[in-house]
Amino acid sequence: MQITHPPLTGLVQIEPRVFADTRGFFLETFQAPRFQEAGLPTTWVQDNVSRSQRGTIRGLHYQHRQPQGKLVYVIRGAIWDVAVDLRKSSPTFGQHYGVELNDENHRQLYIPPGFAHGFCALSDTADIFYKCTALYQPGDERTLLWNDPALCIDWPAITPRLLSPKDELGKLLRDADVYD
Repeated sequence: MQITHPPLTGLVQIEPRVFADTRGFFLETFQAPRFQEAGLPTTWVQDNVSRSQRGTIRGLHYQHRQPQGKLVYVIRGAIWDVAVDLRKSSPTFGQHYGVELNDENHRQLYIPPGFAHGFCALSDTADIFYKCTALYQPGDERTLLWNDPALCIDWPAITPRLLSPKDELGKLLRDADVYD
């Protein structure tokens, strides 16, 4: 497993070791001792799977009072994955990091509590698996506007863009509930 640290404090990019042959491949997406050694969470309380079609943008979502850390992995297809630092005390507050995660590079992105998270499906179908450090609380969910000009996120130029009504009505960073 290879660990890299993107420019936003707390984000961790993981490239698992892939064992490939003519039958296909095998890889570990999680192993507690290796994660612990890398300073990553080893306790997860919820696993989620999401399927999206090309052009779907999901997010930017976060939970305000009970923030979740997320370990994101693409099972099938490709996404442009984005994390936005919402920790006011962080030197990278309001900055974002984007990376392509797909079923060929097998990258994972760990997004710690205090970040908003979203993605855009780049392939016809994208299946995403992610582990969470806290349970989802519907009343605690917040949405940051995916195209807030203050964030300057360079989303892939895919049309049409498919968004839920909730995501279309996300808040601007200046109006969002952020973390102290």
